[in-house]
Amino acid sequence: MSELTPRQQWMAVLAKAPLADLEAQVAACGDLPAYRFLRSPQTGLAMVRGRAGGTGEPFNLGEITLTRCVVQLEIPGDRPDLGFGYVAGRCHRHAELAALCDALIQHPQWRDSVHTQVVEPLGALAHTRQTETAQQTAATRVNFFTLRRGES
Repeated sequence: MSELTPRQQWMAVLAKAPLADLEAQVAACGDLPAYRFLRSPQTGLAMVRGRAGGTGEPFNLGEITLTRCVVQLEIPGDRPDLGFGYVAGRCHRHAELAALCDALIQHPQWRDSVHTQVVEPLGALAHTRQTETAQQTAATRVNFFTLRRGES
């Protein structure tokens, strides 16, 4: 399995973060630069593919609702500073904030602050929630091989 690039990692964190947490972290960054939509948030469908047994032949599993957005920072200079946001579901604001953060992280002036104030805290929250879910699941696990049959 291939490793994710840094951009794939931060885009995954932004896309999977709950909207309330994402908004709170973005608000903590203070005054952000202006931006404009190159593609306003749009909702559509995307085909989800699966593999038989996880490694076998791919097949079409079904469709998922997806919202996408593209923004461009309006910071003077010769850089295009485009940001892309793709999120599951119909939340236009989530896609917009994900695209804005993607654009900001690619800009040298904003990279470090957005990464440390938005992406890292959201990644830590996601890891904590994932750990809690795994612990709750493990607590309810039943090992059927240790059960004794009623026959004596």
